[in-house]
Amino acid sequence: MNSTGRELSQADLIRNFILMCLESELQTRLYERYWRPMELAFGQEAYTTHFDGFMRHYLTVRTGEIPKMGEVYDAFKKHARSSSVANAGVESLLAELHAYAGHFCAMALGTEEDSELDRAFHDLRELKVDVAYPLLLDLYHDYQSQILSREDFLKAVRTIESYVFRRAVCAIPTNSMNKTFANMGKTLKKDRYLERLEAAFLLLPSYRRFPKDDEFKRELKIKDLYNFRSRSYWLRRLENHGRKERVPVDEYTIEHILPQCDNDPEKVPTVWREELGDDWENVWETYRHTLGNLTLTGYNSEYANRSFAEKCNIEGGFAQSPLHLNKNLGAEGTWNKDAIEGRAAWLAAQAVSVWQAPALDAELLAAYKPSPTITSANYTIEDHPHLASGSMRDLFDAFRKQVLALDPVVSEEFLKLYVAYKAETNFVDVVPQAKRLRLSLNMPFPDIDDPKGLCKDVTGLGRWGNGDVEVGLSSFDGLPYVLGLVRQSFEKQMGNGADE
Repeated sequence: MNSTGRELSQADLIRNFILMCLESELQTRLYERYWRPMELAFGQEAYTTHFDGFMRHYLTVRTGEIPKMGEVYDAFKKHARSSSVANAGVESLLAELHAYAGHFCAMALGTEEDSELDRAFHDLRELKVDVAYPLLLDLYHDYQSQILSREDFLKAVRTIESYVFRRAVCAIPTNSMNKTFANMGKTLKKDRYLERLEAAFLLLPSYRRFPKDDEFKRELKIKDLYNFRSRSYWLRRLENHGRKERVPVDEYTIEHILPQCDNDPEKVPTVWREELGDDWENVWETYRHTLGNLTLTGYNSEYANRSFAEKCNIEGGFAQSPLHLNKNLGAEGTWNKDAIEGRAAWLAAQAVSVWQAPALDAELLAAYKPSPTITSANYTIEDHPHLASGSMRDLFDAFRKQVLALDPVVSEEFLKLYVAYKAETNFVDVVPQAKRLRLSLNMPFPDIDDPKGLCKDVTGLGRWGNGDVEVGLSSFDGLPYVLGLVRQSFEKQMGNGADE
């Protein structure tokens, strides 16, 4: 507790840990040179709300592990007491913290002085993906150290933006992104820096993939973008792409060309029902919130539920609009399913230039693919007597089918004494026995949710398989429950184990 009776933040605890045990004169000098400038850079409000998050991202960069928000202080103590950090001394640690805090404030709090970089960081902030900051901190540090050029750094930031937005449009679960961003910077060699980063994104496996143009365009055309969490963001990016004179999108409102009518089909005017045709209700339900039917206007109240022809030709109508998003709308003769789909295709074609995917030719990309693992022996199911002809074969077949169906990235490997199922590494190993399958789940025992209490803590015990959790499977009745335990291990490896 502090003097006011409030619980100390993780930042307060870290500050006290660093400074309180120092001799008074040194404590004052280090506080005034490093810690106080960090407090001022954040500002009083942001220091309270953002500093703990910054420390979490910093520790992720420095340790390669993602601490939980409530455990940042403990993770920092462990980091500070590591031999390399302790030997470098407290001032070296504070100087590094101060530098990374400056990087974070530039990106997360809008203090960047370079106007193009500042716009790129603003766009990322609108996407609200804090998990990208470990990689961004790495990149910013190398930019400041002149290892990464300013142009390549800007391209890298825009690549991260494209990756995040494309995945959101394609509805790919976000639970893997924290691990994607946590260690990518540390795995890159710094020669041909941007090329290596782009290759790393393009080579991500299915659940972490960078959606290709065709997938992105297909999903963008049909997604409900009106209820998308960052709708002003994507409209602004589309409108201002390639413009030197930027349009202040916040001064406009979103217009449904085919009106949304309070989401009530009974309120759709007759003139619109006739324009849409016999299948008007289905067309209205399917397309009203999609890319092809949404635009920007300063005349939303004037447009209301007017017919398309009136929206085009009234004072300030689409035919007179200076906005790129409204280009060619005035030339449309009618507004129906075909017109909406046509405009969606036109906008989606532009979108792949706004949110670009890295472009590396196949031969170059192949050079970055990791070499396949070479094993000294190849085993098969026939090398496991309890599976080759034992009573566990049918149960094992049912189990493996379900595990391999978790995700296309899951692979199966028969080893001498067990069968491994892997995403990035083993998440469950199966040791076939005469009357059961003994499973090793590769996760900490305290993290398993096992209401039936079937799991055994084997932390520190010698056994075949990887992980601290053991559970047996001996019948088809137990299969659904055990598969739920296996899914927990798989999802933790994908990145669902760290809190956001």
